[in-house]
Amino acid sequence: MSVSTHGLRVHRGPQVLRAAVELFSSMRFAIALLTVICIASIIGTVIKQHEPINNYINQFGPFWAEFFRAARLDSIYSAWWFLLILLFLVISTTLCIARNTPRILVDLKTFKEDIRAQSLKAFGQRAENTLAETPDAAANRIGQLLVSGGWKVKLQQREGSGDGKAAPGWMVAARAGGAHKLGYIAAHSAIVLVCIGGLLDGDLVVRAQTWFNGKSVFTGGGMIADVAPEHRLSVNNPTFRGNILVPEGGQGSVAILNQADGVLLQELPFSIELKKFIVDYYSTGMPKLFASEVILHDRETGAQVPARIEVNHPASYKGVEIYQSSFDDGGSKVKLKAVPMAAAAKPFEVEGIIGGPNTEITNGKDKLTLEYAALRVINVENFADGGANGALGSGADVRKVDLRHSLESRLGAANKTNKPKVLRNIGPSIGYKLRDAAGQAREYQNYMVPVDTGDGQPVFLLGMREKPEDPFRYLRVPADEQGSMDGFVRMRTALGDPDTRARAIERYVAKASDSKRPEMAEQLRVSATRALALFSGSERARADATTAGGWQAIAEFMEVNVPEAERERAGAVLVRILNDVLFEVLNLSREGAGLAALPSDDKSQAYLTQAVLAISDAHFYPAPVAMMMTDFTQVQASVFQVARAPGKNVVYLGCLLLIVGIFAMLYVRERRLWVWLTPDGTASGDHATTATMAFSVNRKTIDSDREFEHLKHKLLALDKEPTATK
Repeated sequence: MSVSTHGLRVHRGPQVLRAAVELFSSMRFAIALLTVICIASIIGTVIKQHEPINNYINQFGPFWAEFFRAARLDSIYSAWWFLLILLFLVISTTLCIARNTPRILVDLKTFKEDIRAQSLKAFGQRAENTLAETPDAAANRIGQLLVSGGWKVKLQQREGSGDGKAAPGWMVAARAGGAHKLGYIAAHSAIVLVCIGGLLDGDLVVRAQTWFNGKSVFTGGGMIADVAPEHRLSVNNPTFRGNILVPEGGQGSVAILNQADGVLLQELPFSIELKKFIVDYYSTGMPKLFASEVILHDRETGAQVPARIEVNHPASYKGVEIYQSSFDDGGSKVKLKAVPMAAAAKPFEVEGIIGGPNTEITNGKDKLTLEYAALRVINVENFADGGANGALGSGADVRKVDLRHSLESRLGAANKTNKPKVLRNIGPSIGYKLRDAAGQAREYQNYMVPVDTGDGQPVFLLGMREKPEDPFRYLRVPADEQGSMDGFVRMRTALGDPDTRARAIERYVAKASDSKRPEMAEQLRVSATRALALFSGSERARADATTAGGWQAIAEFMEVNVPEAERERAGAVLVRILNDVLFEVLNLSREGAGLAALPSDDKSQAYLTQAVLAISDAHFYPAPVAMMMTDFTQVQASVFQVARAPGKNVVYLGCLLLIVGIFAMLYVRERRLWVWLTPDGTASGDHATTATMAFSVNRKTIDSDREFEHLKHKLLALDKEPTATK
C-alpha cells in the first residue's frame, strides 16, 4: 500500500468546504506548513529574540527594526501567526493520520492470499521447482519454516474449478516488516505531539489569560511590589517560562515574563534565597562554572529546601524547574573619585550602587547625571599584538568569540594567521554613563589599576563610546611612581597656570641658551612661549580654530604660519622645544607637591611622552571629569529561569516516536512472499508438487536479493544460482 499525498475526499457539502477539507488533510499542505516553520525557526535563530527595540535599531536601522516589530520577527515563537501555523500543522497532520491509519492497519492484517496463481509470474523476483512431497505437506513445511524465520503466514487451500481453468492447490501467503508502515504512523504522530507540546509550553496559555482572564501587560517601571494585580499571573498558572534575579543574601518569588509590548509578573509557590554564588573562570576570562547554592522557602508550608543549581543541572520544586541562566551584579557598592579632565573641573568623591539610584553631579557649569552601569572584577585581555596595537588599541572586546581566529585556525589555509594569545587579567573596571540635561548619554569604562600595555610605561585606561554598538576608545593616562594619576593631574593643572608656564620657560631658556648670545635666548623665549600657549589652549592658532590645545593646535599653527616646504624642519624644532619646556612644567608641578624633580633619563622621558599625549588627547575627552574607582564591595546575583512545562513530557514522547518512526521507515523493509503449490501432473508418482514462489519488497536492496536467494534455497531446495530465476 502506498501512502497518498491527497487529502480526505468529502462527497457531500459545498465545493468550498470539500476543497478546504481536502487541502487541510493533504500531505502536501502539511509539508508546506512544516517548511514555513523551519524557515521561521532559522529566522528566530539568526535574529535575537525579545531584545529591546533600541538594540534592533542600532543593529539593523529604524526601518528594519520597525519591520521586525510589526512582523513579530523579534518574538517569533510567541507570534500569533507562528502559533496559528503550529495549530494548522497539528490539524493537518492529524487528518493525514486519520485518513491513512485505517488503511495501514487493514493492510497489516491482509496477507493477500487471494492473489491469482497466474499473477505470480509477473513478479520480478520469482522461482519455480518441483518438490517430492504432496501440496498439503509442502504447504505445512513451508509455513512452519517461514514462521520460525519471523514471518506471519496464512495458508489457503483452493479447490479446482470444474471446467479445468483453475487447478487445485495450496497458496502460502506470508508477510514481514509491518513495522515499516507503523513507522509512518509513529513519525506523523510525533509531529503532532511535538507541536501540541510546543503549544502547551509556549506563550499561548499566557496570552489566553490576557484575552479572557482580565490580565494585561505591564509597560511601566518601578518596584515589583508596586505592580497592580491585573499584571500578575496566579501561582496556579499551568504553564510559564520567565526569569528572576536574586542577589546574594536576598530572596525573590516573582518571575518576569517578557512579552512583545511589556512584561507580566508570575507569582511562584516558593521564594528563592541565594546563599552563595560560585563562579570559576577559564584563562581567557570566560566563565567555566557558575552555580548557586539556594534555599527554597515554601510559601504555603514554610518548609525550607536547600538545593544547588548549576548549568544543565536544574532544581525542581512543586512542578517548577529552576535553571541557572546567567549571573549579574546584585547591587555592588562602589566608591568613585572624579579626576578633572577640564580646566574648570574640580575633584570630588561619590558613592553609589550598581543599578541603583543615579547621582546628580555639578562641576562648574556642567550638570550631569551619573548612572552606575556595571562592575567587572575580572577583565582578561589579549596582549599578543603588543597591547597598545592590539585589542585595547582598537577598542575591541576580546572576551567575545574571535570568529575569524576560530575559523582560520581550523581551515587549511596557506597563510596561517593563528598566533598564540597572551592573556592577562588587568583588574577591575567600572562602567557608568553620564547623561546631560538634554537626555543624551555617553558610556564610559575606566580600569581601576594601571596597565602595562607593552612599552614599559603603566597607564590608566579610560574608555568611552557614543553608542552601545561602537567599540570603546581609550585615553591612556600614565601612572606616576606611586601608581596613581596624581602626577598627570598636577602637570595638567600646572600647564593651565600662566605663572607656572612662565617659570618653566625661563628655566628652559636658561638651560638651552648661550649667555654670550642674548639674542638667541630671546628668540627661544618667544618660540617656547608661543608653543606652550598653543599646547595649553590659552592661545588659538587662529580665530576660527577648531581645537583648543594639544598637538592638534600646534599642527593648525604650522599650517597657517609656516610654508609647506619648511614645515618638516620647523616642526621638528618646535616639538623638541615644547618637550623640553613641558619637562620643566612637570618638574615644577612636582616641586609644588614637595616631590623631587625627575632626572633626565629614559624612564622619565617615557613618562613625559605618555603624559604629553594624554594631555593632548584630553582636550577631546567629552566629559569634565573621569570617574575612577577607588574601592568596591562586590555583590553578585544569579539569574534563574523558572519554568512550568506540562508539555515537556509530551514533547519527549513525540521525540521518542519520531526516532522509532524514522528508524522503522528507513531500516525496516516490508516484504511479502507467496508460494503456490499444486500437484505435478507430469511427474511419475503421487507425491510430486510444482512450487511457484514470488517475492515482493517495498525497497529493493542488496540485502533483499540475498534474502530472496536464501528463501529459494530454504523453501524450494534450489541452489544459489537456479536456472528458474528471473
